[in-house]
Amino acid sequence: MGQIAGRFTRVEPRLRAGRLVLGLLSDLPRKNCWTIAEWAGETSPHSMQHLLCRAVWDADGVRDDVREYVVEHLHDEAAVLVVDETGDVKKGTRTVGVQRQYTGTAGRIENSQVAVYLVYAGEQGHAAVDRELYIPRSWTCDPDRGRAAGLGEDTVFATKPELARAMIERFLNAGHRVGWVTGDEVYGGNPKLRSALEEQGIGYVLAVACSSEVTAGAGAFRADTLARKVPKRAWQKLSAGRGAKGQRFYDWVVIDLAASTPGNHQLLIRRNRTTGELAYYRCHFTEPAPLAVLVKVAGSRWRVEETFQAEKGLAGLDEHQVRRCPSWTRWITLAMLAHAFLAVVRAQEHARNPAPDDLVPLSCNEIQRLFTVAVQPLHDLVHRLGWSDWRRRHQERSRTSYYRRQAAAQT
Repeated sequence: MGQIAGRFTRVEPRLRAGRLVLGLLSDLPRKNCWTIAEWAGETSPHSMQHLLCRAVWDADGVRDDVREYVVEHLHDEAAVLVVDETGDVKKGTRTVGVQRQYTGTAGRIENSQVAVYLVYAGEQGHAAVDRELYIPRSWTCDPDRGRAAGLGEDTVFATKPELARAMIERFLNAGHRVGWVTGDEVYGGNPKLRSALEEQGIGYVLAVACSSEVTAGAGAFRADTLARKVPKRAWQKLSAGRGAKGQRFYDWVVIDLAASTPGNHQLLIRRNRTTGELAYYRCHFTEPAPLAVLVKVAGSRWRVEETFQAEKGLAGLDEHQVRRCPSWTRWITLAMLAHAFLAVVRAQEHARNPAPDDLVPLSCNEIQRLFTVAVQPLHDLVHRLGWSDWRRRHQERSRTSYYRRQAAAQT
């Protein structure tokens, strides 16, 4: 919290932000302004809501501090940047960015809000270092709706690959270097993003669809058509990295591609050793990179799923109950900070205090449990009863207001 202190103009919001982050790290079954305010000893949720809505502080500056914190403590010369999006299912139409759209969270088209994240993944750990809310055209084409949700007048539509490109450029402009970028088909299928990475001299291993057209020495083919031409002896068994159940072994093959731009262009194909299912990746690099390196980069893409799972399960990333864009940005940024703290403590513990042979290494989940025991405030019965009265009073006002609006509409 000391690292982000300069982003606040007054001491009150700075201290309250600290209490909010502690609440995000707590074991509350549900994390929002109401539950965190009660946990932190506040008499009502108004101050926490003020912190997210109206208090003066620089959320983008805190985002930059989170990036510096993660890179400093999880630094790895072989680190990979992973881009991916995640969605939160929402009700109604007034929450910023919400519309019926596909979200992997639900696995189908739902009324949801989607954001793109940039994750720094190294050997010591992984954590999100940037975020951008995806604003659909249905919002950018309706200025009144956008203003009501706190969007700036200059907000224009940007695709998910364009948001990813902006975040990668911010990372590089901050003076950091990374050798590789990976992502799923949304990003691998975008030529502009691939070209931008090539211009920056950054290697990539980006997933593409089986229908993606590639040009090899014998001509242009669909990726799946080219895969059928691969001889059986060309496949190699390699691990894409350690998972929850051990090494993730697949069969891999790489095919050289023809391209008009400098560097090495290849198609990487992964085959599931049980089902035979194939996955395809467009690869580009300037320095020689063996197959094992490409496989390792491709396997890094799973780190983003682990990051989302930890940020949502441990730091309340998806539990915000806010409608306006500035409030969303502030909540998400503080949730990223909370998870980054757990990832850094985990990395430091593994380095300084290796676990004995009869114990598994400390996980972020276990660190959160121990941390909660150490910092959880104790409140007396008067505090608990006060919050019970406040909730019931607020619910009564809401119910009365709803009945009045209903009666007015009927007349």
